[in-house]
Amino acid sequence: MDLRQLEYFVAVAEEANFTRAADRVHITQSGVSAQIRQFERELGADLFDRSARRVRLTPAGAAALPHARMALAAARAIRTACDEVTGLVRGKLRIGMVTGCTVTPLFEALAALHRRYPRVEISLAEENSETLIENVRSGDADVALAALAGGVPDGLESLTIMSEGLVAAVPPEHDLARQETVPLRRLAAYPLICLPPGTGIRAVLDQACAAGGVRPTVALQATAPATVLDLAARGLGVAVLSASMTAGHEGVKAVPIDDIPMPAMLALVWRKGESPVVRELLTECREAFG
Repeated sequence: MDLRQLEYFVAVAEEANFTRAADRVHITQSGVSAQIRQFERELGADLFDRSARRVRLTPAGAAALPHARMALAAARAIRTACDEVTGLVRGKLRIGMVTGCTVTPLFEALAALHRRYPRVEISLAEENSETLIENVRSGDADVALAALAGGVPDGLESLTIMSEGLVAAVPPEHDLARQETVPLRRLAAYPLICLPPGTGIRAVLDQACAAGGVRPTVALQATAPATVLDLAARGLGVAVLSASMTAGHEGVKAVPIDDIPMPAMLALVWRKGESPVVRELLTECREAFG
């Protein structure tokens, strides 16, 4: 017997039909029938009762089926184990990243993964954090770098890259620039420039405002933090971002918002029971992010 015969046997048993089984294993019905007949001759027993329209297992077939399934599962496990040990990880890695976010260590981790496993096809797509998380949940993405508001989303695991508070970014001549901190209620007296809904930082701001009974006016919004800061530097409103997003921008001063207890987090998220490829990426990310 060989694995091909076991695969065909399990397919016919589960489909209860030779034609559907042939479609499932992508060969002709005659090919499946011939292999099953050969398998039965080797075993010295009929595996299927073919007397009715619906193919049924004989007692011998019913006894053989769980062992055939275990043998196929063992063969797949052997292949996976060998792939991991020898470095022959195959397949695709679909990564999502929050729009407008440049995170050099992630790119370094992807480059290291590509050097180690050149057979892995890597794709990268940008979306807002809310969409990224749903894509990971649904299986449309394997792992995503997303901004989170609060804890880890249900059903997912995460690796926190950064956790920090929100700041108000204003031009140096703005009256808030002279403050050490600014309360949310005072901040709401000014027109705000924010990231759009669906982003982690916007979620933190919106949740804090709702909890405090504050109704701010969002005058402008943009997907790229650099655009938000450029608009604020020109006096069009007060930008609300995380502290690290304002670093290096000479046209604004960052003032911490002192009454938003929930931090904005940037994290890698993935489904529980990650694949070998995701596991290898996480290893590279832990090293790249230190």
